[in-house]
Amino acid sequence: MMAAGTAARLGGTVCLFEKNKILGKKLLITGKGRCNVTNFCDVNNVIENITSSNPRFMYGALNAFGCYDTYAFFEKLGVELKTERGNRVFPKSDRAADIRNALEKYIKSAGVTIVNEQVVSVKTDPLCVLTDGKCYNADAVIIATGGLSYPATGSTGDGFRFARELSHRLVKPEPALVSLIGSQEICAGLAGLSLKNVCVSFINESRKTVFSQFGEMLFTHSGVSGPVVLTASSVLDFSKHKYKICIDLKPALSESELDARILRDFKKYSNKDFINSLVDLLPRKIIPVIVEKSGIDMRQKVNNILKSQRRALVDTIKSFELDMSRKSGFDEAIITAGGIDTADINPKTMESLHVKGLYFAGEVVDVSANTGGYNLQIAFSSGYLAGKSCVVGGK
Repeated sequence: MMAAGTAARLGGTVCLFEKNKILGKKLLITGKGRCNVTNFCDVNNVIENITSSNPRFMYGALNAFGCYDTYAFFEKLGVELKTERGNRVFPKSDRAADIRNALEKYIKSAGVTIVNEQVVSVKTDPLCVLTDGKCYNADAVIIATGGLSYPATGSTGDGFRFARELSHRLVKPEPALVSLIGSQEICAGLAGLSLKNVCVSFINESRKTVFSQFGEMLFTHSGVSGPVVLTASSVLDFSKHKYKICIDLKPALSESELDARILRDFKKYSNKDFINSLVDLLPRKIIPVIVEKSGIDMRQKVNNILKSQRRALVDTIKSFELDMSRKSGFDEAIITAGGIDTADINPKTMESLHVKGLYFAGEVVDVSANTGGYNLQIAFSSGYLAGKSCVVGGK
């Protein structure tokens, strides 16, 4: 939509091909339906949050249309925005539909023709788009089909196939920003529990920490999810390593401070069973698991707990470990990592280096980033640059 609207505003006669009955179906589910539309930051900050192999590829697009431009763009279209923790930008209404509706209004007012047909291939000599039984000739074609994540929204990898058929290289697509599957039943028992202000680390079979971040996470019926876990998923390679998640449930307290806190609670609940002494310290749902992992009998009276047992409790709370077995699949992935190799695309225009008049934008390209609005910004920036370039040659 950004590519089509930009090209039309600059004088192009534009057709937007959409196989779904509505535009922006995937946009409606982003940010859990709230749509984290961008991050209120500069170009370098976005580049630092790109996790794919060639982040510098995006400099041209981000300089042409950056985060502040996106913010101004939607506010000009009448969508009031707000900035939350981590500079994440959302519509004030918390409705992703407001962003989608604004984009649809934008392209329609620019004169874009919406063609509700599924493209089956893109051909050259002459450049054209083929749908079922129809051929549309074009001076330029922008492939902005998304990746493979959430295929029910239409992201079924069509763009990858079109590009391969036109001799473009492909970096293997992988699910990214995705929840992790736990190999223990503990996760199922904790499903729905959200942990805030925890430190989450992932350690491999050699006990080496490969990722560590402070933030929020969530237990699911099959494993773990939430912002910190989604970010971690981009750096974990289960084909080469085994991982454990290690959660510090009280990162603001040192071990000695935590021990002192536990002693205060034990004094308060001195005649209680151990399992009933942690209600002020931990979420109720996780207490039985912590008790079991600590090795202390749940019915042992608090006033009988030894210093060595208290030491074991501190260790459990500061280092709550669970085995992880694999990533979830594309059905649950927020984005697709991999895609059309950036070495086959001109970063100043988003035009193919192999086919004149062919452009790429968005998730179909091998550019992926952390959570926080960066991936939608990449889509808007690359869409804008492709739309501009196909009409005015990127000038």
